[in-house]
Amino acid sequence: MQNDDKANVDPKVKEAILEAASDGRISCPEARDIAFSLGVDLKVIGDACDELDIKLYGCALGCF
Repeated sequence: MQNDDKANVDPKVKEAILEAASDGRISCPEARDIAFSLGVDLKVIGDACDELDIKLYGCALGCF
């Protein structure tokens, strides 16, 4: 992914991820819940996590 694409991640998405990932990581179910509650694609959440250096864990479905 190009840096230009990452710059387009909605600030509300970033804020929700940072709030949920207080220790620098977030579980896959939490990430999916955020995507669902904000009405965004899982890829948007994955891109935001990459940009924010948030690690995803507990991913059983391979969504991220």
